[in-house]
Parts: sequence; structure tokens; C-alpha cells
Amino acid sequence: MQNYKTSLSGHIYRILNIVFLCFIANSYFFLDCLGMPLLHILCVAVFILINIFPSVAKRGYNSLRLRMCCHGSELLIYFVSALTFSAALNIYTVFILMPEHWLKWTLNLVICVIYESVIFWNGIISVYLTSVQLGIKIRIVGLLCGWIPIVNLFVLGKIIKITSKEVNFEIGKANLNKSRSSERICATKYPVLLVHGVFFRDSKYFNYWGRIPKELELNGAKIYYGNHQSASSVEDSAAELSAKIQEIIRTTGCEKVNIIAHSKGGLDCRYAISKLKMDKYIASLTTINTPHRGCGFADYLLNKVSPDIKNSVANKYNNTLKHFGDKNPDFLAAVSCLTQEYCNKFNEEIKDSPSVYYASVGSKLNRCSSGKFPLNFSYLVVKNFDGNNDGLVSEKSFRWGSDYQFITVTGKRGISHGDMIDLNRENIYEFDVREFYVQLVSKLKEMGF
Repeated sequence: MQNYKTSLSGHIYRILNIVFLCFIANSYFFLDCLGMPLLHILCVAVFILINIFPSVAKRGYNSLRLRMCCHGSELLIYFVSALTFSAALNIYTVFILMPEHWLKWTLNLVICVIYESVIFWNGIISVYLTSVQLGIKIRIVGLLCGWIPIVNLFVLGKIIKITSKEVNFEIGKANLNKSRSSERICATKYPVLLVHGVFFRDSKYFNYWGRIPKELELNGAKIYYGNHQSASSVEDSAAELSAKIQEIIRTTGCEKVNIIAHSKGGLDCRYAISKLKMDKYIASLTTINTPHRGCGFADYLLNKVSPDIKNSVANKYNNTLKHFGDKNPDFLAAVSCLTQEYCNKFNEEIKDSPSVYYASVGSKLNRCSSGKFPLNFSYLVVKNFDGNNDGLVSEKSFRWGSDYQFITVTGKRGISHGDMIDLNRENIYEFDVREFYVQLVSKLKEMGF
């Protein structure tokens, strides 16, 4: 996936704006305000225009959020450029004009600070409100270090780098989708059913699958959700999913569905296919980071932790999950289905259907600090029991079916259990999760599913 490259006209527009701002911010030096009032009014008008339109309009933005993020990022670039020029100019002129023209220098400094402040606050508020990639950590660091000279410039440079990359990346994706829109590469014969994992629910307010569904729909896919309870046994979850599949088929007449299931959802779907006779309604099952061979850490928790602690944790989880829509959540039943003991028995009893195409995907973190909470804590524990893992599931547990993909990246980061469903909406270097799913569904279309 290539980032959007700023056009020549965009670079020229940016340079001209920087030149204008350097001139306007120090206009008291360059203009005789009493003798040239019209030119000063023109400077104010240009300044307002730059604050409203800091970049070349309509470069391929696909949302108001992205336009505002670009707006803020450009203004911060202008702020740093104009601030550097203004600081050098004022330091130089203070030795020339002072003390003879100290009043003129002071007035210019006041005007300069006002202009620079407007540019800065316009830019920083815009990116703080609209950037997805800044994250909470950088925002907090920016607030804490914003009043520390020199340090604040380094932090600001980091903010500009992150938001500029975000804008260019999103514009590049928008242009890619536009160039292939007529191909509808994700318009599969059968609709796609997305099945979530344990301890989460499908919600219209916070999509479990992040930005993935929208990307698939932009490329022609028809998307449905499992919308089953977040914490249940495999058997109960499979029953809910079976009812959902039959509902989709009954209301749309689609005959079958393609399932993409994450984590425990993969086990739920395998059970529904084999034991509940859903194979006649399912064309393909692609499992994402599913613990097909269980998690050793789950065995340890259930066998070593005292009953009092287990029951206390389970009750707290169950009570919390009820607030998110679950009618009868069962934390311990869900965890019990993730043990190696359960999965070994499960794999002996649950046989694949010859009429269903099975594929699987797995990934791993390269170090604990790369995972978001709580995966950064669980990674080391799981590694102690099961070796390389994604923060929850061992690498050796992912593979299932005739087609297997293992996702990793160079460097220290890696790809976590949550990254595989775009849980944190993070643009990861070397792994475009949205495009990964586009290509995954595109392959299903090519196979006739």
C-alpha cells in the first residue's frame, strides 16, 4: 500500500503559505501600518484565508474527519516554519532596533505572538479532535510538555509526523479504492458473516472489527454480524450463530454465507458446522487467531487458581457483561472452552465438513511492549506456557484447514490478537489490516464463494 504523494501544486501552495505567514506575522517590521492600511488589511485577509484553507482543497479526502486532520497538520507545519523565521528575525532585530526603536520591536513581537498563537491553536485543536493515530499517550505527552521550551518543539514535530503520515495514508487508500471501485473485488457470491471472539459483543457504537467492515463494503462486500453473547460455552454460542445464519438466509435468500471468525468464534463456528448441521448453509470458514489447540494459560488459570478467586472474577465479569447486552453470560464456561484439554477433545469429536472450505490466519507479537493493554501483560505469561504468541494464543494453535497464513512484520513490534481485528484502529507499518481483509475476501470471490 503506497502513501499519497503531495502534488507539485500542493508543495507550491504550502511554500507560498509559509512565506505569507512569515511576512504577516512580522508585518509591523515590513509595513508602515499608518501609511499602508489597505496592505495591512490584505495581510489580515490572507491570514484568515490560510487558517480556513491551509492545504489544497479536495485532494481525495473521504471524510470530514480526514479533512480536519489534514487542516490541523498543515497549520502546525506552517506554525513551526513561521515561528523559526520569526524567532530568528526578532533575535536579530532586537540588537539593531533596541534601544532606539524598542517600542516598534515590542509591538511587532506582540503581533507576532498573536498571529502565531492563532495558527498553533487552530492546528493543535484540529488534530487532537480528529486524528486516530495520535493515541492517548501522545496527546497526554503533548499536554504535559507543551509548556517546556525546546522539548515542546520535539513533541510537536512528533505530532506533525504522525498526523501527516495518517492523512497521506488515508488519502492513498481512498484513491486505491476509487481506482478499483468498478471491479467490486469483494462482491462474493455469498455474503460475509463476521463472528466475534470471547468477552466482546457486536455494537453499533464501537465495531469489534474496527475499520475493516467499511473497507470491505467499499469494495463490494455484503456484511453481517454474529451478534451473539460475549461469554458462553462453545455449544451455546454455536446455537446462537446457527439461528443467526438461518435468519440471514431466510431474509435474504442467499443460500449460504462465508464466515470470518476471530478467536473463540472459530471454535463456535466449527461446532455449528459439524454438530448442528450448518455445513449446508456455509460456503467457507476463515478463522483468525483462533486457539484451535487451546491455550496453556487457560488450563493453568482453571487448575491452579483457587475456586474463591475464580468465582469472584467470574461474577464481576458476568455482571459487567450484562450491562453490555448479554442476557446470561458465563465467564467460566467460556474460559473452559479455551483450555488445551477441552480443545484436544474438541478436535477429536468435531470433524470438518468436506463441503466447506476451511482457511486460517495467525500472527505473533515480537515483544510484550508492542501489545496494547492487557496483551502487553499476558504476552509474557502465555510465552512461558506456549511459546511465541499474539498476546493470548500460541503460534502453534492457529493453523486449521487447507490454507494457512501467518502474519508478522520485521522489527520489534509484531501483530497482536487485537491488531488482527483492527481493535485499536492503528496504522501498522508493513501491515495494512484493512487491505489484508480486502485481499482475503477477494480470494473467496475468485474461488467462487
